[in-house]
Parts: sequence; structure tokens; C-alpha cells
Amino acid sequence: MNDPAPRPDDAQTTEPVRRTTRRGLSRRAILGGTGAGLLVAAGGVAVGRATTPAPSADHVVEFRGPRQAGIITAAQDRLHFASFDVVTDNRDELVSVLRRWTEAAERMTRGEETVADGATGLGEYTPPEDTGEALGLSAAHLTLTIGFGPGLFGPSASAPDRPDRFGLADRRPPALVDLPMFAAEKIEPARSYGDICVQACADDPQVAVHAIRNLARMAVGVMSVRWSQLGFGRTSSTTQSQDTPRNLFGFKDGTANLRAEDTDLLDRWVWVGPEDNPPAAQWMTGGTYLVARRIRMDIEPWDRANLFEQEQIVGRTKRSGAPLGKSGEFDDPDFAITSGGTPVIARNSHVRLAHPDNLGGVRILRRGYNFTDGSDGFGHLDAGLFFIAFNRDTGKQFVPMQQILSRQDAMTEYLIPNGSSTFAIPPGLEPGEWWGQRLFE
Repeated sequence: MNDPAPRPDDAQTTEPVRRTTRRGLSRRAILGGTGAGLLVAAGGVAVGRATTPAPSADHVVEFRGPRQAGIITAAQDRLHFASFDVVTDNRDELVSVLRRWTEAAERMTRGEETVADGATGLGEYTPPEDTGEALGLSAAHLTLTIGFGPGLFGPSASAPDRPDRFGLADRRPPALVDLPMFAAEKIEPARSYGDICVQACADDPQVAVHAIRNLARMAVGVMSVRWSQLGFGRTSSTTQSQDTPRNLFGFKDGTANLRAEDTDLLDRWVWVGPEDNPPAAQWMTGGTYLVARRIRMDIEPWDRANLFEQEQIVGRTKRSGAPLGKSGEFDDPDFAITSGGTPVIARNSHVRLAHPDNLGGVRILRRGYNFTDGSDGFGHLDAGLFFIAFNRDTGKQFVPMQQILSRQDAMTEYLIPNGSSTFAIPPGLEPGEWWGQRLFE
């Protein structure tokens, strides 16, 4: 999958531009994170393992700013997403962890250890304060994005009898809603919900895993990992300079996605405005809402479907990604074209049902990843799409969209959603500010 570097002169992008080039990628990213010890050159010659490059500022995405990184940042190729349950009722303990998390997160996004010399420099008989597996690796454009789930504010879908442990009930924004049940899904609580989430995205899978591992280590006794998900191969583009990637069905995914350059559309459909919340919830102004869905794809039956059926279900050609009846990937779908009185783009196709023209103009920003978690014990791949989307109001945008898709989309025959969560993503941090400070103070 080609992922050209964003144009450095793109003045409309509101986050620091990733300056990744083929030469600039970490060696692990080139190898795809497989752990292979040899890199086969274009001429077929095996090349020995190179010396790991030192961290470089060219691989750093700014941690602080008006928006959290990892939303409209050019989508990296690797993901480690974790959802945490808060296991303490002590507000001060939770705040202390969030403060330490912030310091560690900012350091890790610069390619540094969680604390200075934390992996090896604290003494032989002291547990290291950094696990060390990212030593010598670049920052790999690591972004860490935090969010707060409904359960942090009191009762929620995962804990309907939970009290307001931290005095935050009146600060819960109205749009932070538990997702309803949709048709054709088999939601597993162990893969869903959570009080706090952290999304780690990077060009190097080991950098992303290192980040989540260390945050989890630092939170022991205060938070525990409820569930986590590794992802590879982004399934959407978040800047105009990125090529459209493919999902595990082999089709281009996210062609019509919002991009960082679509500033007016982002203001309308992604970023929370001051008018969206009462005074007690103004800490969310400038933030957004994240929806995470683990969608297992029924790979084996899909692979037995013929190409015509696959393209009819999707509504696009498989090779070029063009809407049926058109020739270019970015051509606007024409839902009025018919053949023998039958719509060329089927009425139950994914493209038709998910298109803004058929959803009252509603848009969302997608940022999902492919995943494969081995097999299910019956010889079937446990693989699919880890869907991530950002929107300004989940109840008015994602929920009605998903209600239509779950009931009418022909693709649902091959999809099994089994994980579902939603989180409030606060705005970015000012100098000296820590994660959640505006919420807790």
C-alpha cells in the first residue's frame, strides 16, 4: 500500500505535517513489523540488519495544540488501542495517574523514554520506569489520543448501577451517549465499553505497543486494561496527500472520507462547538467524540463470492474504486443510472446507503484499521475492521447512519460487529496542562 508523504506546503492542514519518506521510515516499518531479520533488496540480495537509527525530530508529531493529535493527523499505518476501567474510587489517585501519563506520553511522542534514562539508569535493584523495547527506535510519528467514556461520569451500559465516584455527573456532555444495540451485531462486553481510552498510532508497531504497555504499567492499582486491539494497514486517509487504502475485502476504503484540509466540514461535523454543551461541560469545546467498533469480517464466505456479487454489494469496482457506472475513484456516484430499469448501484449497496446524499448530508471522519487476531478454532480467520470514527454528535451522526446500514446494507451478511464503545475526546493541551485537567478542575 503506497502512503506518500503529506505535502509540507499544505497550509490548510491544522496539525504538524508528517514528513515521512521511504528513506525516513523506521526499518521495522519497512519490514511490516514481522520481526524478520533480513531485508530483501530489489535485486534479490539479502541485506543484514542495519544499525537502528537514533530518534529524529523528523518523526515527531507535536503533542500539544488546539486539537489532540491522532484525529486529523495523517493516518499512520499501525494502531494499538486500549480501553481502561478505573478501579479506584479515589479522585486524587486518578488525577495523579493522568498527570504522570501526560508527562510520559509527551516524552514518548518525542521518541524518549517515559522518564529520563528510565529503562536502564535507575539502578540494578530498581524496577525500570520504562520497559525499554523502544530504545533506539525513532518516534515513528507516534500520536497518543485520550478519551473519557460514559462510565467515568456514573451509570453506563457496562455498569448501570455505578455511582458518580468522582463528582463528574454534572460535567458529562449530553452527546456522550451509550451506543444502542444495532441489528446483526453480537456485542461482547469484554471487547466493549470502558472508562478511559488511549489510541496509540505510529509508523512502527513496536512504538505503539510500547506506549500502551507503559501507560498500563503506570496505572496499576488505579486503572486496568479492559480490552485492547492491535491494528495494521489503515483503512482510511485523513489528508489529501494519502492514497486510499484497502480493507480485508480487497476494496478501497474511505474514498469519500473527510480530510484535514476540509476545515469547514470538520467544524460542522467533527469539532464540538461552545453551543453544543451547558456551562459545566464546556471542557469539551474544541473536542470530538470517538466511536470504536470491532467488526469481524466473514472472510471465507466473502472469498467464495464472485467478483460481480462483491462489486454489487460494495457499489464500486474492486480494482479502481470507481463508483459503478463511473470511471474514476473520486467521481461522484450517480444513483440515477440504470441498466434495463435496474439501478447500476444497487439500492442495498454500501456506497448508496452510506453516502451523505442519502443520510441528510451527515458526515463523519473515519480512522480505522485492519486487524487479524489468529483463527477462531474452526479454521476461520478472526480478522476484520477495527472501525474508528470521530463526529461532533454521535447520537445525531453515527447512530442514525448505523441504524440504516445494519438493517439494509447487503454487506452486513459478511460482517459480525462484536465490540462497541464510545468516548468523549477533549481538545488538545496548552503548555503545562495535563490530560483531563479541564474536566477534573
